[in-house]
Amino acid sequence: MPRIDSAVGRFRTFLDEHELKLTSEREALVREIFATHYHFEADELLFKMKQKSVKISRATVYRTLELLVKSGLVRRVHLGEDHYHYEHVSGNSHHDHLICTACGTVIEFHDEAIEQRQREICERKKFTPTFHNLQILGLCDSCRRKGEQPDAPDRVKMIGQGAMNLRK
Repeated sequence: MPRIDSAVGRFRTFLDEHELKLTSEREALVREIFATHYHFEADELLFKMKQKSVKISRATVYRTLELLVKSGLVRRVHLGEDHYHYEHVSGNSHHDHLICTACGTVIEFHDEAIEQRQREICERKKFTPTFHNLQILGLCDSCRRKGEQPDAPDRVKMIGQGAMNLRK
């Protein structure tokens, strides 16, 4: 709970700096987001809030997510589908993604050698990076063993409910 309270406090500070209010709906969203430990969709978040009897509109969810992204507390991630997913940011939590285009499984990883190589390339090109997002689309081991083939190599069929909770 202290981590969630810290996130609420950081969001309150961000909102104060922009002369905005921390409404009860916004606070409830932050608490739900930081209690969620997988990539989620905005509409999924709306559904969860309604299940908990929090009166909140779709517009409030989307506007609050945008504020959370601007504050650096939430990251918007494109996982090969036609919409974004979101994940909360905790400390130095940078990671990249392997995405199975057959079943939608998302495998998070961090590789310091890749990170170092990217820094070297930026330095050599005199480029100042502000953000990067590495995604590798392909087949997970389970789908590969089953002989699965994706419909299109650059599109994820769907991020299934089971895949949302699956982390390797």
